[in-house]
Amino acid sequence: MRGLSLVPLARRLEARGFTTHRFDYASLFQWPGATVDRLAAELRSLAPGPVHLVGHSLGGLMALETLSCHAGLPPGRVVCLGSPLAGSSAARGMAMNHLSPLLGRSATLLKAGLVNVPSGREVGVVAGSRAAGLGRLFGAFDGPSDGTVAVWETRLPGLADHRVLPVSHTGMIFSAPVAELAAGFLRDGRFPA
Repeated sequence: MRGLSLVPLARRLEARGFTTHRFDYASLFQWPGATVDRLAAELRSLAPGPVHLVGHSLGGLMALETLSCHAGLPPGRVVCLGSPLAGSSAARGMAMNHLSPLLGRSATLLKAGLVNVPSGREVGVVAGSRAAGLGRLFGAFDGPSDGTVAVWETRLPGLADHRVLPVSHTGMIFSAPVAELAAGFLRDGRFPA
């Protein structure tokens, strides 16, 4: 999804006192390394910070990959929304059905996920449990999912907080409760009760 799709979430965060910058990248055509380098440059341009990151799906993976690969970035917290941090079974299912080109140049990152969260960063995850999405056609979800990413796929050791809401994968970016949780985590390093 492109940066324009995050306008509803950005507006909700702005209403809660945050200044937002939408980072746009083309996951189908651009290698993840190039995106990571561009995001690191963007973060450096906003120094000294703090500069918080909110990423939806692959965007959360890109945010954490950037923080893992680049030292000296401004401090800040990270909120991942429906990000398959432990890898995506839907992406692996698509690859098994010879549909990897639809995953774009980030297919490897989507299929494998990450090993851990970057050290020294507070990372919170909001997962969805409303199974409405095309990922159900390709992924073998054990337990609840948002229709694209299973709840268990959003977990990694070292997370500061994790919350599950009854929203779909795409619905997260339009959800007022998700925006409220994200704003709370950015302020306090924990999701509000």
